[in-house]
Amino acid sequence: MALKRMDNVGIVVEDLEGTIDFFRELGLEFEGRATIEGEWAGRITGLGDQHVVIAMMRTPDGHSRLELSRFLKPRVVADHRNAPVNALGYLRVMFTVDDIDDTLERLRTRGAQLVGEVVQYKDAYRLCYIRGPEGLLIGLAQELG
Repeated sequence: MALKRMDNVGIVVEDLEGTIDFFRELGLEFEGRATIEGEWAGRITGLGDQHVVIAMMRTPDGHSRLELSRFLKPRVVADHRNAPVNALGYLRVMFTVDDIDDTLERLRTRGAQLVGEVVQYKDAYRLCYIRGPEGLLIGLAQELG
């Protein structure tokens, strides 16, 4: 059997509405919201009885999704939002944008902060990391040429 696709990347947040607005500004499309709760869900996650509100965001090409989750029950137990890029575990998601400068300008109005600086890699990309809502680490890439 072969892998078919990557379905989504999950991000746990406290401010679901603000995070939805941020990723809309970036260019993702809001697909919908749902409440996931009960024993069946806890059997999947191993968390037992849980109550989670999720929002699905889709990239414009329709191939990738972000699942934003706000846990109401059980409480969040760890926080690595401000971890540096060399921390162990899942850390960031990267998006390709048309114009990195315009994207940065728009996202700064939503609280984004540049982590280092925008750099150019050969004649292929302009790249940077930003801290988005709640300190989430997000990579931006602009293809050149």
